[in-house]
Amino acid sequence: MHEDATCNDLQKIITQAINEIKQEQGENFNLAKINLAELERRTGLSRSRLRHLKENNFIVTPHGRTGQKATSTVLTGYSGIIDGLLRKGVTNSSVCFERLREAGYTGGLTTVKTYIADHRDLVPPKRQLVAPQGNRGRRYQTSPGESYQMDWGFVQVDTNTDASYKVACFAMICHHCGERYIEFFPNARQENLFIGMIHAFTYMGIPHYILTDNMKSVVIRRDPEGHPIWQKDYKVFMETIGFQTKLCKPRHPFTKGKVERLIRFVKDNFLAGRVFGTITELNLEAIGWCNRQNSIYHKTVDCIPCEKHQEDCMAVASVLTKTQALAFYLCPERKISFDGFVHYEGRRFGVPYWYTQKTCRIRRDSFTLYIYASDLSKVLTTHDVTWMRRDSFCRDQYVTEQPEEVPSMPVKTRIFQIEPPKQHSGFEKFNFEEGLWDE
Repeated sequence: MHEDATCNDLQKIITQAINEIKQEQGENFNLAKINLAELERRTGLSRSRLRHLKENNFIVTPHGRTGQKATSTVLTGYSGIIDGLLRKGVTNSSVCFERLREAGYTGGLTTVKTYIADHRDLVPPKRQLVAPQGNRGRRYQTSPGESYQMDWGFVQVDTNTDASYKVACFAMICHHCGERYIEFFPNARQENLFIGMIHAFTYMGIPHYILTDNMKSVVIRRDPEGHPIWQKDYKVFMETIGFQTKLCKPRHPFTKGKVERLIRFVKDNFLAGRVFGTITELNLEAIGWCNRQNSIYHKTVDCIPCEKHQEDCMAVASVLTKTQALAFYLCPERKISFDGFVHYEGRRFGVPYWYTQKTCRIRRDSFTLYIYASDLSKVLTTHDVTWMRRDSFCRDQYVTEQPEEVPSMPVKTRIFQIEPPKQHSGFEKFNFEEGLWDE
C-alpha cells in the first residue's frame, strides 16, 4: 500500500491505488473491469464498499444525511431541565449531569458537556469581579483528629407564593483529611448550633478543638488581655462534650479557609438549581451528598476523605457517647402558650391539657416531631411534620366535656315555674291614650 494511503482522505487513497493498477496493466486497464480483490488489498476497504463506489466511478460523495441532526437524542425530554439550570447560571457539567440522572437520564457526561457548550447563550452574564487582593496568609496543617472547622452559610429560598425566606446551612469539615458534614436549619440560633455540632460529632467523632469565627452564640467579648469570654451555655456545652474552641482573627476568613470553601462548594454544587419540598427532605439529600463527596478522591488533600478519616483521624478523635445531658441539647425547651401550643421551626404544635407544667421539650426526628416533659421523663405526644403554616392539634389538647354529677337516687321533690311578670318602663304614665279605644 502506498504511503499516501495512510492519510484520512478517502478519495486520495482510492485514486492512488487505481493509478498504480493502471500503470501496471498499461493499455489493458479498464476501470469497469478493475479487480476489486486487488483494490481491496491496496486500500483496505471492504468489497461491498468498493462495489458501491464503482457504481459512481470511484468518486467519493458525502453521505446523503451529512449535516442533518437527529430529531431525537438521548437528551430528548431532559433539555428543559438542563436549560433551566443554564438560565440560573449553573454551568458545572457534573451538577447538570447529577440533576439529569435523578430525573432518569441514561446518557453520558460527554453529551451533557457538548450540550452546555452549544447553549452558552442561555447563561446570564456574570458580574464584573474586582481584582484579587493576593494571598494574606500561609496554609498550615494539623495532625489527625486535632482540629475541625465549622461555620454557618445562608441561602435564599423562593416559594410558589412569590414569598422568600432564609435557611441556614451548618457546615463542619476535618482540617486534616477533608471529611465534611452539612445540615440545614430554619435559623442559626444557638440551639440549632448545638444540634448541628452533636450530629457532626456523631458522624465524624470529637476532635481536640474546634476552629470557628466570633459567633454571638460562642463568645461574648474578649478581656483586656485578649482572652475570649465564652457564652455561658456554650462553655457548659464544651465541658459536657469534651472539646476546646479556638477563635479566628476578626474579619480574616483565610484562617478557616477550608470551611469557607466548603460552604461555597455547597452553594455551587449541592444547592445549584435544587428544588426541594421540606427541610427534612433537603437534609436527607444533604447527608447522601456528603457520603458521596467523602467517598471520592479529592486532589486538595490527596486522598479519599472517608478512608483516611477512618484510618487516621478516628484513631485519635473521641467517639461521641449518647448521654442524658446530650438529650437536653437535642431537645430544646419551649414555653407552652395559654391556648396549649408550643412554637418550633416556624409552626405551632399542640400539647395535651393534662400536662400542667409551663415548659416542655421538643425534638424533630425526620418527619415526626416529639414533645417531651420538661425533664424528658416521658413523651407527651407526637406530630406528623407536614411543614404547613397552620397549627397542628393533638389529642386531648382541650377538655371536650366538663365533669358532671348525676342523681344517685330517684328525684321526688317537685316545684312549679310560672311566667315572669312583665316589667313596665318608666314612660307608661305618659301614655294618655291608653284605654280610649277599649269598648
